[in-house]
Amino acid sequence: MSAVKIFGHQNPDTDTITSAIVAADIESRLGHDAKAFRLGEINAETQYALEHFGIASPEALGTLDAGERVILVDHNEFQQSADNVEKTEILKVFDHHRIANFHTESPLYYRAEPVGCTATILNKVYKENGLEITKEMAGLMVSAIISDTLLFKSPTTTEEDIDAASELKEIAGVDLEAYGIDMLKAGASTRDKSAGELITGDAKSFDMGTKTTRIAQINVVDVDEVFERREEIEAAINRQIEAEGYDLFVLVVTDILKSDSKVLSLGKESGAVEKAFDVALDDNTAVLEGVVSRKKQVVPNITKALS
Repeated sequence: MSAVKIFGHQNPDTDTITSAIVAADIESRLGHDAKAFRLGEINAETQYALEHFGIASPEALGTLDAGERVILVDHNEFQQSADNVEKTEILKVFDHHRIANFHTESPLYYRAEPVGCTATILNKVYKENGLEITKEMAGLMVSAIISDTLLFKSPTTTEEDIDAASELKEIAGVDLEAYGIDMLKAGASTRDKSAGELITGDAKSFDMGTKTTRIAQINVVDVDEVFERREEIEAAINRQIEAEGYDLFVLVVTDILKSDSKVLSLGKESGAVEKAFDVALDDNTAVLEGVVSRKKQVVPNITKALS
């Protein structure tokens, strides 16, 4: 029987990639044949973490065949997952997002907790099973927590995330603040990316009532670096709207130092952003003070505005 394939969502971020690797380590320690995969290219932030702890990037996932055994991490919605995932046998899910557009034919192990990061859950799984956490796996998990919580500045951060990071940094041998800032900055430059790369690097699709919304997010230290290319980025977004039929495309550009975001809202439902955040769009843009989390702040507000 072939190995269980473990993977996170499309356009992977640090939590997705590292959680797939960590979950594969857990499964292997429990005596199961499992292997981590990715559904897209590794971003600069994630590459920094992998190189720092000497871990190779997972292979890209090929075509899934019906009946293959898989484990999902950091997502559950089928439109964010691998092609044909609905035809596989999903054995387990480890996630910290809303549950939507998900169903299975057979019972499974499903673990979803309202924490800031999938790695926080996996840290508990190690301890619950009496498994030793290596320096490398601790490093990957603490990197994921730093990434998903924006070094604990995101409203998604919980005490469990903070406690987990505090434990893991000791095993990994890193200073949270120094390592965290270096890692976040490694992924914050946008000058070497095309407009297409910027709007697809960390983008997810959501069904919100009868509307399909695409929300992309970029973490930066200089918001103007992105918006000085607004016309080029708008053109790229409009091409995606036309090709995929999105009702709304929102680009969220988050300042990781100031903990604010500026959004670019396009599509026939672009006005939903005004209703969602009580702002007025100017040239399709608006500043969202204190908004940094797609999961906890952007998706719920826009979903409500479109309902």
